[in-house]
Amino acid sequence: MFRETLYMTRRGAAPRARDPQRGGEAAGGEETPLLRGIFQIGKRSCDVVLSARQLRWSPIQPESRGGDSNMNLPCKEEFVEMKDIFSVKLKRRRFVGQKKGGVLLGITVFVCLKKENKLKDSAINFNNVSEDHCHSWFRCLKEILNGFPNRPKSLKVFVNPNSHKREATRVYYEQVAPLFKLADIKTDVAGSTNVLAHTLHGINHAVTATLHIIMGYIQPVDICTFSSPSKLLRFGFSAMFGFGARTLALAEKHRWMPSNQRRDFAVIKTLASLKPEECELSFLPLKNSLQGSQENVTKVQWHTIQGHFLNVSIMAIPCLCSMAPRGLAPNTRLNNGSMALIVVRNTSRAEFIKHLKRYASVKNQFNFPFVETYAVQEVKVQPRTKIGCNTEENVYLHATSAEGNYPWNIDGDLMEEASEVHYIVQEKNSCQVE
Repeated sequence: MFRETLYMTRRGAAPRARDPQRGGEAAGGEETPLLRGIFQIGKRSCDVVLSARQLRWSPIQPESRGGDSNMNLPCKEEFVEMKDIFSVKLKRRRFVGQKKGGVLLGITVFVCLKKENKLKDSAINFNNVSEDHCHSWFRCLKEILNGFPNRPKSLKVFVNPNSHKREATRVYYEQVAPLFKLADIKTDVAGSTNVLAHTLHGINHAVTATLHIIMGYIQPVDICTFSSPSKLLRFGFSAMFGFGARTLALAEKHRWMPSNQRRDFAVIKTLASLKPEECELSFLPLKNSLQGSQENVTKVQWHTIQGHFLNVSIMAIPCLCSMAPRGLAPNTRLNNGSMALIVVRNTSRAEFIKHLKRYASVKNQFNFPFVETYAVQEVKVQPRTKIGCNTEENVYLHATSAEGNYPWNIDGDLMEEASEVHYIVQEKNSCQVE
């Protein structure tokens, strides 16, 4: 059994870490140690020092035959920032089926590591079989972690139960829920879709999104209300009417297909029967987007356009995705109090396809004479005629329009509404997204 030592800045209890971002400093400018002790890390005994900011360790030098420490051997010190630690647990050996108790082996610290824009979790084992020693360190580490103010204690989690043949539910319970449990975060699971993760983090990766939440990284994000004249329909970040909605409606009728195949199938079939929607668009321009005198800026008035449109998009965030690496609305910001209104007027199928292909390239997808973009605060969309096609693959669309309903794509979820839909941006809501 290796040696055990414990140094504490006050006797009888773990020291209180009042501010994990600052911590105390010794006279020489270094941080005052809160705890110091011996742990086995890997196959080596290490001198471990805990401060409010860092957890440091270095291998203990072996003694020479003459009894003196070999000072010529290199001593590599390693450390982890406390702000990168999201959980600490007592490590025990348990038999199969045993849920409590067990032989104490030491402490395990769980760290969030970042490589480019991808996050992953890693565990570091600090082995020591002394109950008093480990409990003192555990209490002090927990106290420091509890001092980070932005880290959540409980969450309401939104998971789309139907996504990818219930793949989203499996991903949540296999990859996301264990991390929340590890971080001692209570969760209440509800249903919806995940439209923000790719845009906020630049990567479609469930663990990355989860660790951003656990670590307390908060990003202010504009959110929209979607309403009919009589009621609030839902909150969201993006909406499409026309091609984007009809494609989703058709894909929903073929959920037995794999997700990528279903998406491609719906796009091709909807393009084959491409038809414009006749509607009226009313919008309130963003105040600071108007040019001219201060008088004109303060007197913002509603603008109205009518016509036949192949697609109408209203987006409060850029909406990055695999099909549009720069975003469906790349000029939109996350929290500037505006939405992008993107209007694609009626044109030939060939020209519309050129416009769609631009989303996957570095070229400007809006640089076409039939595409109009506006920075707006509010939008009202009023369909004027019934839609629908008589082709076999569009029976669902024909049925819904026969009932007077129109398909809408709201954050990737299908919604049906018969009347005018009103969009209003609500500024800068703090979001932690998964």
